[in-house]
Amino acid sequence: MASFIEDLWMSVFTPGPTPTLLVATNVTFAALQTLLMALLWFTYSIHFFALSLLSAALWFSINWFAKELSQVQAEQEAAAKDGQDGKTGEEKGSSDGKRRLPGGLDTPGSDTETESLTERKGPAASGSDLRPTEAAPTSLELPGKHNEVRKRPSMGGESSGYVSTDSEWEKVEDSNGN
Repeated sequence: MASFIEDLWMSVFTPGPTPTLLVATNVTFAALQTLLMALLWFTYSIHFFALSLLSAALWFSINWFAKELSQVQAEQEAAAKDGQDGKTGEEKGSSDGKRRLPGGLDTPGSDTETESLTERKGPAASGSDLRPTEAAPTSLELPGKHNEVRKRPSMGGESSGYVSTDSEWEKVEDSNGN
């Protein structure tokens, strides 16, 4: 039992569906279904039937997703074994025209257009050529009032800052001329 708990803890940090995690998930959903059926039996409430259906749908979808993910990982491993001749799966896919990288790029390992542009520029775009530029000073202050702290004028006579909704409506009615 202790080794199962350790395996379960380690499977949380392992990418993909691990057998230990799938066993724990299936046992948990089976216990949940048992509980919901027992509650349905004792209470005759339709809510437990609906919850049981939702739980069953989630249980099925998690197992389906784990199966699909395992198949994709197996296909990728098979493609990686076939690609031992020097090309990776990405290079093979882009070279025979079946798979294109995002953004229409043909360079493997690059997901954005800007990465390929900086690669094409080469040493001309090195960090030493980039000089920091000074921005023009901008100010949102009123002219002639530099570094002066101003307070907003108080809307009401209360000093606490709390104004109830009723007094806000009174202010609106007063401002409309009522």
